[in-house]
Amino acid sequence: MFIVSFAVIFGSLFSGYDIQFQNLVSIWLTIMVSVGVICFIVSEITRNYSQVDKLWSLVPIAYSWVTVAAGASPRLILMSSLVTIWGLRLSYNFSRKGGYNIIPWRGEEDYRWKVMKEYPKLKGRLRFGLFNLLFISLYQNIIIFLFSSPLLLTSMYPDRSLTIIDYLAAILMLVFITTEGLADNQLFKFHQEKKRTGKGKKVFEESLKRGFMTEGLWRYARHPNFASEQAIWISFYFFGVAASGQWINLTLVGPLFLVLLFIGSTQLTESLSSKKYPDYAAYQKEVPKFIPAIRR
Repeated sequence: MFIVSFAVIFGSLFSGYDIQFQNLVSIWLTIMVSVGVICFIVSEITRNYSQVDKLWSLVPIAYSWVTVAAGASPRLILMSSLVTIWGLRLSYNFSRKGGYNIIPWRGEEDYRWKVMKEYPKLKGRLRFGLFNLLFISLYQNIIIFLFSSPLLLTSMYPDRSLTIIDYLAAILMLVFITTEGLADNQLFKFHQEKKRTGKGKKVFEESLKRGFMTEGLWRYARHPNFASEQAIWISFYFFGVAASGQWINLTLVGPLFLVLLFIGSTQLTESLSSKKYPDYAAYQKEVPKFIPAIRR
């Protein structure tokens, strides 16, 4: 199995380290494999393929505090606290959109999975089942593992004091958590207004006329929430830099893979929006995808 192969390879990278660190890596790998398998089984039973989405904001919290429990340090506690703030906010946003539903454990499903089930290469129960196993359930959990991995790197240097890099990384994470929250709130309110049929002044009138969000932070970037999510984990990488003293280290793979994931997912999102909304092509030309332009 793909995820088991990853676990074996990743575990072998740290086979020469002390037993306590090897045990910590083993716990992380156990969490990753277990969550991936559970997501696959539940999604196949319920036919809802957004199970990883439900746990995206929770698994890094588990990684964080498991790492702290194995050997606390001021840097690890700071990192874990920031991850917890990020995760609880993101979980709240997912919950209010109907993402969690315990009995049965279905909740809202990302509309893009429905679209992808109709792709010729993925059409059919067996084909999409394999896609669900390898990409949705396993590969995405590997990405969560990787962008959380600065925690592992930091745990290797428990005696190193906090530096200016740590404080800058923390400030940047809080800034981007805030902008992600603002963007999510604006988008949530827009969709609420879209459902409301009564008369009265609405906040996002221009967006409602066009059918998609173009105001607030969305005036400066087409996906300010996605841009903030990527920036959060790029900032998180620098805690590992501060701990290890290595500007380029293995944990850089995490944010790189995360950026690639968002590039692919937004391409699909925007292709669907372009077909649905006549004005979306003009919006694409006017507004950058992730990084706001200094001059419009």
